[in-house]
Formats: sequence, C-alpha cells, structure tokens
Amino acid sequence: MTHGGENWPLPLPAHSRAKQQQTIVPCAGPVQDTQAPFPNRESNPMIKIITAADLNSLASKAAQAPRLRANQNVHESLDSPVQRLFIATEPATYMRPHRHAEAHKWEFFLVLEGQIDLLIFNDAGLLLQRTPMSRTATRAVEIPPDTWHAYVCMQSGTVALEVKQGAYLPTPEHDFAPWAPAENTAAVVDYLAWMRTAQPK
Repeated sequence: MTHGGENWPLPLPAHSRAKQQQTIVPCAGPVQDTQAPFPNRESNPMIKIITAADLNSLASKAAQAPRLRANQNVHESLDSPVQRLFIATEPATYMRPHRHAEAHKWEFFLVLEGQIDLLIFNDAGLLLQRTPMSRTATRAVEIPPDTWHAYVCMQSGTVALEVKQGAYLPTPEHDFAPWAPAENTAAVVDYLAWMRTAQPK
C-alpha cells in the first residue's frame, strides 16, 4: 500500500458503518491518513501496547473518514528504517493499483480482522493473481519490489498490519498504474466494481 499525509487520533466513538458503504470514495492507494501519539505506553514509555479496543477504534475512524480508511503508525518517524502500521479500511474505498519500484521496498501485509483481497497485475494491467485475505483464508503475504498490486476491501471493519522498509516517500506518479483510473475521477466507480469481482484469466 501507499502512505502519506494526515493522521487520526485514537480512541474514537462507536458508530454504524452501513451507511458509509453505499458511497464509493475514489482514492489512491491507502495512505498514512492518520498519525497520533501511540495511545498505550503503560509505565514504560519504550513499550508500545496495542489493544483490541485500539483496533476497534481505528476501524470506527475509518468508517467515518472521508476516504473510508485510517491508520495508526507504530514507527516513530516517516524516516524510520522499518515502517510498521495498522490500517483499517471500508469496502467503498478505492486503492489505485501501484508499485514500489525501489529495490528494497518489499511489503508485508497481515490481515487481523475482516477481509481484503490482494490483486496482482502485469505491466499492461492484466490481472495475474487474486488472493482473498482473512482470518480463515490467507493471513499474510509479502509482495516483492516493483510489483503492480492493489487491495480491495471486501468487508466492513477490516484491519491489517503492514510492514515495509523505510523511509517513507510519497508514491511518485509513474508508480501509479497508468491503466487504472486516478482518484477522484468518474471512471473509479466502474473500475472499483470490476476490482471487486475480477478473476485472473
């Protein structure tokens, strides 16, 4: 996934997500929409503790966010050599296919709750692989550098953990798939609908 930008504080109030799923929100790849001081340090400021309530709050924030996703960084800085973050997504968010062209930018992705499908493409935009990810299916994947990929959220309340090497740099335009519509364009509605059901040929 791609990251960068704004940050969501925790914790957040409970709410209904059903209404949010009715509207498709076109966005580029999942970004670091949120960053807040880590919520639980207990008595040792060096120990970071993530509770089930923290992840539930993050999912609630994603359902309320304009882009229908939110994240909580574990790393202290965008310059950290290993980037670790929890990401919550909702089904109507659009994660544009992209790649991480740098030779060291592998991506490890672990699903904790819900379901999100990983899509792998070739250079021409042909779907090569679809991997449903959930607690009862594939739990984790590691994507090699320079691989065109995207995620499509299939279930409300989906939460995952992403790990990759830093430092964080915004995804340049040439690393977004030219054959997939850009965020905030009319073509996103049809393309996202295709992503939700497409199968490799």
